[in-house]
Amino acid sequence: MPTLTVTAKGQITLRQDLLKHLGVAPGQQVEVYKLPDGTLTISSHAQDGDMNDFIACLHKPNAPIISIDEMNEVIARKCCVRHAGHRAGIDGI
Repeated sequence: MPTLTVTAKGQITLRQDLLKHLGVAPGQQVEVYKLPDGTLTISSHAQDGDMNDFIACLHKPNAPIISIDEMNEVIARKCCVRHAGHRAGIDGI
């Protein structure tokens, strides 16, 4: 695991291999997230890509394959449940 040194100014420098792993070049921005356990997560600010890259990141190899009809059925069910709950709060149903 890489170890970084904090300078007197409170700065750290990421080595080239870490920058390459993040997919960023010097001068580009990164996002830093503070987690409740005291750790930080660093990720690239903006990643260039297209819709195929986005779809590929959603792929789950062991997930069951469902048809468009099955997807539409689930969406319709969820919308009906959400709408019924909304109406119950307003109409007293």
